[in-house]
Amino acid sequence: MPRPSGSNAIEKTLAVLDALGDHERIADIAVATGLHKSTVHRILQEFARLGFAQATEQGTYQGGVRILGLAGRVLARSGAADRARPELDALQEECGGTVHLALLDGAEAVYVAKVEGSKPYRMASRVGMAVPLHTTAIGKAVLAALPDAEVGSLLGRIVLPARTPSTITDPDRLRTHLRAVRERGWSVDDEENEANVRCVGAAVVDHTRRVVGAVSVSQLITDPAYRPPEDIGPRVKRAAWKISRLLGAPAEVSPVD
Repeated sequence: MPRPSGSNAIEKTLAVLDALGDHERIADIAVATGLHKSTVHRILQEFARLGFAQATEQGTYQGGVRILGLAGRVLARSGAADRARPELDALQEECGGTVHLALLDGAEAVYVAKVEGSKPYRMASRVGMAVPLHTTAIGKAVLAALPDAEVGSLLGRIVLPARTPSTITDPDRLRTHLRAVRERGWSVDDEENEANVRCVGAAVVDHTRRVVGAVSVSQLITDPAYRPPEDIGPRVKRAAWKISRLLGAPAEVSPVD
């Protein structure tokens, strides 16, 4: 982005916002924008107040949840769901369950695509529905792909209400659970969001290698054609990798099983 010229407040604000994508230190943002450090600091403080930035204990700034939410909504409108549709259709055909693609939106994930399963039943989900991160396979796949510090910050700001008796509501237990998700590359919602529904998810990343959402397969555990997570997981992980590639992620972001 060109450096701001003159006293245009909008240019200065947008320049700081743009630089925040690459820098965290006030001094570095000042150098990148050509603005005085006091001006940068004032703009960042206002960003933090409005949720567009987050101040760290080290005195640096990171993008806030409102930036992530805005990015998720723009990405959805820009055709991420359309680009992913062939892979979603292929995953549904391969696994038989209902397939979802959701994008991170602050402390939730929002469904942007749904492919109904080849079943006599239908899941209650719908495009545009927001779901919690701690109860869903999509949400846990996203959390496991975030840096530990960001997960800790996020868990420090939200409550973990129980949706079912199986929901993980203890932050420490959830962190332990997420480490296992990170190691194998796919997550399981074991009736944690809705009784009798088991889902398997894997994270989707963009061209910057940052997690932007996840893909999942949902099944009723009473389905005679039910397939266990150990069977579905590697397939969901592979589909998530292919969708990530469609969004510009480098080939080495995740191994394909």
